[in-house]
Amino acid sequence: MIIGIGETVLDIVFKCGQPKSAVPGGSTFNSMISLGRTVGRLYPEVPIVMVTQIGKDMVGDIILSFMRDNHVSTHSVRCLEGIQSTVSIAMLDGNNDASYEFFRDSDAPSFEGGKIEFHPGDLVLFGSFFAINKGTREATKALVSEARAAGAIIYYDINFRRSHLLDLPSTKEFIEENCALSDIVRGSSEDISYIYGSDDADLVYREHISPLCTTFICTRGAGCTEVFSAGAKAVFDVEKVETVSTIGAGDSFNAGILFGLLKEGFTKEKVGRLAKEDWEKLVPQAAKFSANVCRSMDNYVDPDFFEKAL
Repeated sequence: MIIGIGETVLDIVFKCGQPKSAVPGGSTFNSMISLGRTVGRLYPEVPIVMVTQIGKDMVGDIILSFMRDNHVSTHSVRCLEGIQSTVSIAMLDGNNDASYEFFRDSDAPSFEGGKIEFHPGDLVLFGSFFAINKGTREATKALVSEARAAGAIIYYDINFRRSHLLDLPSTKEFIEENCALSDIVRGSSEDISYIYGSDDADLVYREHISPLCTTFICTRGAGCTEVFSAGAKAVFDVEKVETVSTIGAGDSFNAGILFGLLKEGFTKEKVGRLAKEDWEKLVPQAAKFSANVCRSMDNYVDPDFFEKAL
């Protein structure tokens, strides 16, 4: 089973002041849709489960229908009467990078994760501000702790935005707690720069991440991807692509890593000591996921991506 824990929104994407698309989104949600379109098609026996909370409204109906159409289970989606589902406005700049503004229902109750039966070898993805926000952190941490105790492989995407810098003094300890709960941590060069004041991945891994989690992925957008584990360090170049939108690129990179872990049959023990040849199987494939997303206005890989690229 692959389980994602996070926020689900409706992304309305603007460029040059004009709306270009409206699609369900959210960092972990984007990853799960990419996995539904790949794992869900190639390994239908593996459930893809999204744990999230939405309103019982028209936006919520769009999200639920979209999940079903893309092989993602809705059984762990909490649909609440009387609240509005979250909508985000994403503004693309000249480089097709996005800045966001979120419209959330201030009366929505705190997130409740529900009951999931975790098993050894399950893959669990969580991250972003959802994993450190006071209204969602406790339930998220409880689920991740349960998954870890059951022997699941935990993947944490830091995904810390500039807009949350004022929250850093009160949330940095939560970020580090999340790292300590995880088997793999991914952060962009921007993430680690905001949190630790340096984008030197070697330094940040050595001084901050490795005492908490031995396996770390640092992505640098169109630059390179640096990976660290107890067994190896490696650097991978990134294919140059003409981008339409970068929304969901990192999320689908995460999906690509999880897809690779499943495909290769890596155990929790193995994830803690990945060798260079293991990274050579995982990272180039994850980069294909990311590159595919950059070529469209969608937040996830194409529906037929598994036929063309895997």
